[in-house]
Formats: sequence, C-alpha cells, structure tokens
Amino acid sequence: MSRFFNNKEIELLAPAGTFEIFEKVIHSGANAVYLGGKKLNMRMLRSDYNLSNDEIEKAIAIAHSLNKKVYITVNNLLSQQDLKDAEEYLKFLDKVQPDALIIQDLSILELINSLNLNLTLHSSVMMNVHNLETIVTLRECGITRIVASREMDLQTIKNLHNQTDMEFEYFAHGDMCIAHGAQCLYSAMLFGQSSNRGLCMKPCRWNFTMKKDGLAYPTEYPMAVKDMYMYEHLPEMIEAGVLSFKIEGRMKDSDFLVTLINYYSDAIDRYIEDPICYDRTKDAQSIYETRKRDLSTCSAFGKPGLSNINRRSEGTGKIFSKPAEEIEISKEKVAQIKKLLNEETPLSQKPKLSVKVASFSQAKVAIEVGIDAIYLSGEVFAPNLPFSKSEILELTKNKQNTKIYLGFPRMMFEEDFSKYNQLLKENNLGLDGLIVTNLGAIHKYKSLGLELIGDYSLNIYNHSAARFYEKQGLSIATLSVETALLDAKETITKSPIPIEMIVHGSPTVMYMGYNLYENTKVLEPSRREDNSHVDNKVLVLVDEKAHEHPVYMDNYGRNHMTLYKNLCYLPFLKELNDIGVNHFRVEACHYDTNKLRKILCIYKEAINDLSKCEELFHTLDTDDAGFTLGAFQFN
Repeated sequence: MSRFFNNKEIELLAPAGTFEIFEKVIHSGANAVYLGGKKLNMRMLRSDYNLSNDEIEKAIAIAHSLNKKVYITVNNLLSQQDLKDAEEYLKFLDKVQPDALIIQDLSILELINSLNLNLTLHSSVMMNVHNLETIVTLRECGITRIVASREMDLQTIKNLHNQTDMEFEYFAHGDMCIAHGAQCLYSAMLFGQSSNRGLCMKPCRWNFTMKKDGLAYPTEYPMAVKDMYMYEHLPEMIEAGVLSFKIEGRMKDSDFLVTLINYYSDAIDRYIEDPICYDRTKDAQSIYETRKRDLSTCSAFGKPGLSNINRRSEGTGKIFSKPAEEIEISKEKVAQIKKLLNEETPLSQKPKLSVKVASFSQAKVAIEVGIDAIYLSGEVFAPNLPFSKSEILELTKNKQNTKIYLGFPRMMFEEDFSKYNQLLKENNLGLDGLIVTNLGAIHKYKSLGLELIGDYSLNIYNHSAARFYEKQGLSIATLSVETALLDAKETITKSPIPIEMIVHGSPTVMYMGYNLYENTKVLEPSRREDNSHVDNKVLVLVDEKAHEHPVYMDNYGRNHMTLYKNLCYLPFLKELNDIGVNHFRVEACHYDTNKLRKILCIYKEAINDLSKCEELFHTLDTDDAGFTLGAFQFN
C-alpha cells in the first residue's frame, strides 16, 4: 500500500500499544505502524502495553504481507542496565528486520556499529532536531529520517527539506508537550521517573496558580497544552516536504485510533485524487466532537502562545502524579550515597571548578574568586542582556588563570548559526572553548580548534553516548542531571572522556518556547502576595502544596522552569572525585553577585581540601527554599 503526490511518497503513520490494537490498526488506512517492545521505549508506565518479541515478529510479518511497514521504538535514554539489555534486543531486531528503529539515545549508533547490524534508523522527536547542521550530522551517522522537533514550523521544514535528502516525519495529531523535546527533566529529579525514559509523571499538567510582582493570578493549568490537529492542513504539510504524517497515541484504544486514522487516510486520498476541489473540513466536526482535549495546530504556522493552552477537562483526566516536595538533604541519605560511591578504588586527582553565569558582573566575580572555568551562558535571564563582543573581549583579556568558554542557546536555528558564524569567524575573542548544546553546533564549530564541552542539554546518560560524542569532537561531557546515582557511577568510571557534573545550583528542568509571563498581561490578579524565595520580578508557578517553582525568561523569550530548591552535592564531592569526577560545575545563572561570591568561595575551599566538604555544607546560606539531591536520591 503506497501513496504518492507528484511522485513523492506520502505515509500515514499510526501507533499501536498492544498486539491486539496492532491487529486492528494494521487493517486501517495507515501505511505504517510504530510500536514498542517490552523494553527500551518511551511508553513504559503500563506493563500490559507494548509487544513481546514474538508479537513483534508476527506484527512485522503481517504488515509486510499487506505491503505496509513497521517501525520499532527504541527511543528512550538508556541506563547502564539498558545498554546490556540492548545488545540482545538489537540482535533480535536485526533478525526480524523491521522497516526502521526510532531512536533517541545516540549510544544505539555505537551498539549497532559495534555489533555490525543492518538496521535502518530514524531519529525520534526526543532528539529535538531543529537545524540543518544537526540533520547533516545525523545523515553522516546513517540516520535516514528525522521526526522534526515539535516546535518546528512548516516553513522551516520546507526550507530544510530543500537543502537535504533527509526524510521528514511530523506530528499530525495527538498529545503534545509544552517543553522542547528531551528538555523536560523534572519528573526524573522529583520522582526518579524520567520523561526521557518513558516514565513521565507529567508535572506540566499539575494545577498551578502564578505569582509575579507581588500579585497572584488564577491560572489553573498554565502548562497543559492542547492536542495537535492538522487534519485541515494536510496540503500544507505535503507542500512543506513532510513524507510521514504521524498520529500520536500508543496508549489509546483501538476504536478511537482506527476511526481517527481512517479520517486522516480518507483526507489524504481525497487530496491526492483531486487537489483542486479538496474539501478540508469533511470530517472535522466528527474529530472535534470526539476529542480528548481541545485541538490546535501548535507550532506548525508559528509560535502559538497562550492560545495553545488547554482549557478542556484537564483536571478531570487521568492523574499521573500529584505535587511532591523536592526532598531535602539528610545525613542518612548523604551517608548512603558516600557508601555506594566508596566501593571503588580511589582515582582522585585535583578537581577543577567551573561556573555557568548569565551576566558580565557574575563573570567578573568568578574571575575575582579564581574559578578554573567560566561558562558564558548562551541564554541569559531577564533583565540581563546577552554577552556582547566587547564584554567577552574584556573578560578574556583580564581572565588571569581562569578559562573562558562561550555557550550557545539550546535551540539553535539557522539565524543563530549565522550570528555565531560572524562572531566566531576570526577566532580572535580569546576564548578557551565553547559550551555546545546540540549536535549541530559540534559539527559546525569543531573546525575552529577550540575545546568543546558538551552541556547537560545533550542528555548524556551512559558511557556509550559519551563515546559517541567524543568521536564527534567533545573533550568533556556534562552528565545528564536526570542520571540516578548508580547509573552515574558506572557512566563516570567507564566514560572514555572526562565527565563534568553539576554539583550546585538550579539547572533548567523544563525548557519552553512558551512565554508564561503573558498570563500576567491578560489575567486579572486575585490577590496581593509576595514570592517566598525569589525576587518578585520572577514569575513563580505555585502548585497545590504551595511549592513555588521559579520560571525565568531568557533573551529569546523562552521560559526556564528551575528547581525551587537548589541542587547540592557538596557533602560528597570527595567521593565523586574518588571515582573519577574532576570537573565540578555550579549552575549559577539565577544568583545575584553577593550570593554567587559566597557559594563560589565555599566550593573553591572545598576542592582545595575535600576532607572539609561536609563541614562546609553547613556554612551555606539557608535563606532559599533549601537544598535537594535531585536524581541522586534515587539509586
């Protein structure tokens, strides 16, 4: 079964969560079906879902007998145990030959190459592919199709499609996330259930109110986005160069899916048959009446803003989780972590201390304190402005023994590459290196001869992924802040390149293209109330347990929700150093200069005498909400 428009293939791609659902979906109007096995995929919350190996083999045979395709989702980040499991699973998949695997973790590439397997690979939406440089790199690595970033509009897809032979897949219908792909880390840090490992507890869909400027606003569900709906815009998707029209829904029942698939199938066929007199709206009302949430075209035609926030039945649907406290550091937990880390022969050498800053004044403080490395963030929080060329030159001129690295924004579109190309072309800024946030930036700038350090947005969760990035050009890899303790330990000890760890501060746990601050312009405040722990100029999301989650707006208008308690690994820096961590980072973009100076002085003293770490922990200010261990509280 094939479809073509102007000799270009068109594929309707449908989900199946179980073999029983697959048997019904495969006989619908879909050209291809994607599904997961019992391990290593992004839908792992229900044990009764996903297919056994035998069922996968049967599904592939049935699909191929109908001239249809099956794609297998091997699309989560892999733990150390997952790496071991993946070898046998990939060998099995090589034997049964699905039409492609959909992957997120680049360690899969390392495994497939080492095992000499013959498998077609597509990049998951969780790879957050959104620029040409990343597409070129993935093409060189053997990827044949990308699932475009949810934030990519159709005009951008058209522009990119004209510059590459990569196949493009794009969501046409279904559940969406407010955070950029693979840039939501909060579920893992709060519950030990990673959204990048198929276990998302959906804290984005909690009932939040808001506070800013001493005023409270009745927002309810401000991060719960509408479902994607492109039924009336299939011609625009075709003209943009989209090959595969993807319906989300591996947790949906068969009756709902088959009905929806057939609506989309009929629409595509009608457009192919008669594009001039095509009726866009034929079954639109029926789709609307059976919707789970309200519907939207999301980012397909540009940034949707607050119009894309769902108002329909959000609080009456399935509850994945309820607000929970970011667990405080306890003596018992610190002792347990020390014991688990102490099981190795010490490999310690003098560690280095780095700090990521978001202002010129912060950077000057770090130089004065004598920090080893300063990372100038590519995204700075309002009211700060991005680092100017003159500021960079002044910092590098007066850096003394400190190294200065320039960071990139996480989302780098073509105009961003153009600007950084111009800034970096002479290579005369005096920089020691770059903090790279996406695969495309590594590919583009490794020829400059500057040291490349991978930021935590790369989601390096295991040593095999670290090896992949080493081959791409990284000299240091920052460990994903989602990594649980034992996985972190094994990754650190097995990594072929040095691993940097964020040991203090508040990394971004939800990175959003949405500007939640707009709520304060369109809503009437309900009362006066100051923020409890951050400046009133910062917007905070208040959950049902009164925890206040800061949301900072950067120079691109994107929003960064951070932990409300600061991450702190100070009590066991020595033990981390003993297993091979020689690069400790303070994530400091949200600190004022006075607080930053105090923290950096304490950490500098700690790395000069690691035996004093627990003692120094008690000298940290406790005027904030407190400290948490993040993902390290989970073994």
